[in-house]
Amino acid sequence: MRLAFWRAGKDKAVIERAVSKAKAESKPKIEAQPAPVAVKPAPLESGDIDLHALGGALARKRGWIIVPTVLALVASVSVVNLVTPRYKSESRILIDGRENVFLRPSSDRSIEERQALDPEAVTSQVQLVLSRDLARDIIKKNKLAERPEFDPVLQGISPLKSLAALVGIGRDPFSMTPEERVLDAYYDRLQAYAVDKSRVIVVEFQSADPELAVRVANSIADGYLVLQQNARQDQARNASQWLAGEIENLRKKVSDAETKAEDFRSKSSLFVGTNNTTLSNQQMGEVNTQLNNARAMKADAESKARLIREMLQSGKPIEASEVVNSELMRRLLEQRVTLRAQLAEQSSTLLGNHPRIKELKAQLGDLDNQIRDEAAKISRSLENDARIASGRVDGLTASLEQLKKQATSTNGQDVQLRALDREAKAQRDLLETYLAKYREASTRESIDTAPAEGRIISRAVVSNTPAYPKKLPIVLIATLATLLLSSGVVVTGELLRQTAPRAVPANMPVQAPVRREPAAHEVVMESAPIQPGMTADVDVEVDAGVSEFAEIGQLADSLRAAGAAAKKVTVLGTASGDAITLSALTLARHLARDARVVVVDLAASSPTIAAVSVDASAPGLAELMQGEASFAQVITRDKLSRLHLVMAGRSGFDRSLLQSPRVTLAIDALLRAYDYVLIDAGGASDLPAELLTANARAVVVPDASMTAEARALTCEQLRAVGFSEVTMLSRPVQPSDAVEAPRVVAA
Repeated sequence: MRLAFWRAGKDKAVIERAVSKAKAESKPKIEAQPAPVAVKPAPLESGDIDLHALGGALARKRGWIIVPTVLALVASVSVVNLVTPRYKSESRILIDGRENVFLRPSSDRSIEERQALDPEAVTSQVQLVLSRDLARDIIKKNKLAERPEFDPVLQGISPLKSLAALVGIGRDPFSMTPEERVLDAYYDRLQAYAVDKSRVIVVEFQSADPELAVRVANSIADGYLVLQQNARQDQARNASQWLAGEIENLRKKVSDAETKAEDFRSKSSLFVGTNNTTLSNQQMGEVNTQLNNARAMKADAESKARLIREMLQSGKPIEASEVVNSELMRRLLEQRVTLRAQLAEQSSTLLGNHPRIKELKAQLGDLDNQIRDEAAKISRSLENDARIASGRVDGLTASLEQLKKQATSTNGQDVQLRALDREAKAQRDLLETYLAKYREASTRESIDTAPAEGRIISRAVVSNTPAYPKKLPIVLIATLATLLLSSGVVVTGELLRQTAPRAVPANMPVQAPVRREPAAHEVVMESAPIQPGMTADVDVEVDAGVSEFAEIGQLADSLRAAGAAAKKVTVLGTASGDAITLSALTLARHLARDARVVVVDLAASSPTIAAVSVDASAPGLAELMQGEASFAQVITRDKLSRLHLVMAGRSGFDRSLLQSPRVTLAIDALLRAYDYVLIDAGGASDLPAELLTANARAVVVPDASMTAEARALTCEQLRAVGFSEVTMLSRPVQPSDAVEAPRVVAA
């Protein structure tokens, strides 16, 4: 297989000609293939863990694990059976903060419920349940001080507790008062807490007597409510006593204020009429109203008289309402209408000079004069009414002015009177408020009407199952803890033994190698001479294949020394595809000992990659380019090392997919995720040059028949096409002649 790089124009042709010339000048040489090297695995380096050795150590020292575990099991079973069981009962209290609507003040009866309590208020109620005052009442009510369970002194002297008290662990019961001993035992068995995201308080009490646990739990709930009611009763009693004294003082103040106001009103003649106004102000308002009415009447009479005069002067018909509504005018108008009807009737048969016609006209004229005279009388009557109204306006105006002067002189006294009235009213309102509160407080002095902040929603019941100790969990935890602890001690000792540094003495002879013929399908890719720190019983079979492995090891060291400049390495050459792949795997395994390394197969010319992969059927770059697989699916692991592998694709894939620009993006992504990316390019006959040369070093695997001149020319040409550095191996790693795919054995 020849080496070629896809590059534009002249570079591609020059490289192909140079490689062809190098192969033509080289003479084929037949060399005897050295026998494969069979190397026994070297001892673990520092930091590695031999799981097989750990398993063997656990099996050998199983007695150190089983015996303590069984002892712990027996001891825990004995202890839990010796401990006096306790039974737990619980009651639940709902903190709702509601009152009887009929016992609230009248101003609050429209509110169905108080504002919701905050979590801090509920926590405060829990502390009230745990209060010492309530504890003393419960202890006295249930006679707990007479029970040995709550007073250890009644059980006699306990040597163990006395010894523990001497060394400072716990307190000596005999040094405590009886109340302290009972309270300590009481609180040791009591637990009160608020249910999360609710206003429910749970009261739990434990006792060796299940009946006693129920009684105490219910007594605590009842005592809590009574304690709240007593507190509210005391509050109401104190309020009523204080309000009673204040009410007596306010009554005196109200009486004094009202007396001062009435005395000042009498002295100042500021008597109050209707609508709580003074008489002078009330008279002034009435006069002002009459004055306005008189002015309106005057203006109305003058307007009507003027209108009638204008009608008389103009000769128009008199159509004013005062004229029309007059009884005399109504009769005259009716007569006029009758005469006009007769005149019209006679005119139809008689001429205008007829005596009858003249008579009717004379009568009609006389009626018109009467009508005008009557209208003039009505006009004069309206003028007289206007003059009367004008006189009344003058009189009322004078009276109003006099009242104004009088009101002006009493304004200062009126201001003082209003101030006295306000003071009296304020004292009176305060007195009424205190009286209402006093009646409410007096009503709530009874404990039956004093509201409580909560109510019992669940009472305690008798429990037949002990709450303490939990026998099965305690036994399981003790047994498993002992098992894990003893196993941990054994594993820790084995790890310390494995990681302890060991050296081979300089004068210690190395045993003669034992020859072993490798299997037909086995190819040894790596061997190493015995180094300091290796055990003396390593079986080594040395042959000519050691040299290429040592060369690859030196190459790996140089790549490590180069650091980030050697992150991307392209392995290619004129050797067979298997030889190039085996060389790339060997170099990658060297680097993978202390770094993150991935091998990318772009040649797909050797089955070795699939053979050493933990998933031989995994997808590759071809499936990644087609979108049929993700990055996580195309990355597999090496069976024998920490090396990661990326295959070209499944069998029969289209190689044109490897020329996609997305392959370069995939390689860049791997460069960001790994310390080293090794590309198995094979002969590089159909791969883009930019993909292989960009920021990369080249490792050339030559054909065995390649001459020194051809090797030098190839290195020079590879540097010319863009590789930062080119390393030519002296010879490739050769697989066995087996028919099946070789198995690669890592060191």
